[in-house]
Amino acid sequence: MLRLGLGILLAAIAVPAAAAPSTVYVMRHLQKAEGSDPGLTEEGKANAQKLAAMLAGKRPRAIYVSSTRRAQETAAPLAARLHLTPKLYDPRDTPALVAKVKAEKGTVLVVGHSNTVPEMVEKLGAPRPADLGEGDFGDVFKVSHGKVKKLRVGK
Repeated sequence: MLRLGLGILLAAIAVPAAAAPSTVYVMRHLQKAEGSDPGLTEEGKANAQKLAAMLAGKRPRAIYVSSTRRAQETAAPLAARLHLTPKLYDPRDTPALVAKVKAEKGTVLVVGHSNTVPEMVEKLGAPRPADLGEGDFGDVFKVSHGKVKKLRVGK
């Protein structure tokens, strides 16, 4: 019996735990134009370049975006700089997205929407931030080891 217990203990030590990302950056898309599936405004495009400069040194290994133009255009400069292809997700299925993000290794960026960002941060194990209003753009929530830190892109 002792050998069995020791064997199980050694096996548990030998098998590394699933490596969740060390840091996940979660943000709402940047400033959007008008329309049914708008792209970014000129200010939004300039801030997407600032986002790329801000996160390039953090070297995200994966970028998740919804299928909207504004989310894709927010991530495009960073994705191009890092030679990554953003992964599409369904913004109506936060649990599925969180499961995919947790399966990633390394740093991850998620570009979401005002109605999904607070829930994503919370589901990733950090305190839920305040709800985002229609005019809230540029907040980036750095989620790491159960803590959240708010960063800013732009102004």
